[in-house]
Amino acid sequence: MLTYDHYVSASTLDEAFDALDAIPGARLVAGATDLLPWAREGRAGDVHLPALIDVSAIAELGVLSLEGARLAIGAAAPISASEDDLRLVENAEVLGRCAVWFADDQIREQATFGGNIVNASPAGDTLPALLALNAQLVLASRAADGGVARRRVMLGDFILGPGRTLLQDKEILVQIECDAAPGYGCSFEKVGHRRSLVISTVCLAALVKLDAARETIEDVRIAIGAVGPVAERLRDCEAELLGMTPDPLRIREVAECTADRVRSRSRQAYRREVLVNFVERGLIDALCRAGARIERLPKEMLHV
Repeated sequence: MLTYDHYVSASTLDEAFDALDAIPGARLVAGATDLLPWAREGRAGDVHLPALIDVSAIAELGVLSLEGARLAIGAAAPISASEDDLRLVENAEVLGRCAVWFADDQIREQATFGGNIVNASPAGDTLPALLALNAQLVLASRAADGGVARRRVMLGDFILGPGRTLLQDKEILVQIECDAAPGYGCSFEKVGHRRSLVISTVCLAALVKLDAARETIEDVRIAIGAVGPVAERLRDCEAELLGMTPDPLRIREVAECTADRVRSRSRQAYRREVLVNFVERGLIDALCRAGARIERLPKEMLHV
């Protein structure tokens, strides 16, 4: 059970910083969809906090905007925005594909992008998709002169391990900036014990852009999660595929090389097999959606 002495609903960053200064040990929340399940028997058990500081009403944290080739997503924007906001639907389709697998309708309306990031779970569903979109985080803190200081950190550098990030004391994640990717084919793959309301065992996001003639791969991005301590980009695989004519045999060869990326301590053999198949299937799906003519090879052609 979660209990606390004070509940503060901040409407500005200044109010949130004031509360953090005044109440040592206070916890920031927005959707609280990670915090509440954590504070229960079998996980953290009974948890008592000095205060909860709710930042969901801070206007800046809910902003969604598109400027040129970059999207800005407020940290308190709900996951459901991936399916509802046309700017995200048209320019970051992979987030919408991820959202379909993210819990259920009610939780998607409550859970936030920022929460999924700062929770730093190896199985965070949005992390591979955001990594594939070259996400950069905007972090805010109170400056020495009383104003607001901001710094930017790439998502791939921000998460250090399970539950560990570069977030400093009394610092707030306010925004996620990422590439707009119109015209990219995309795919999101996830497996767990059930389709939704489940922690990922393996998840993958893939983005592919073809040249104007739709004959060669102009850009490719692959990111994986839930198979190691942090989600990661498969940049070596991307380099192997960049500039090539889509070829199912070559894609399978590249996919086979990803099995050693599994570093989880449980179900390693299962995760290795799933990851290889996800990379192959995700890339072919993304290529097809980008306009390539390519088919998945039959399973008996896989060389182990």
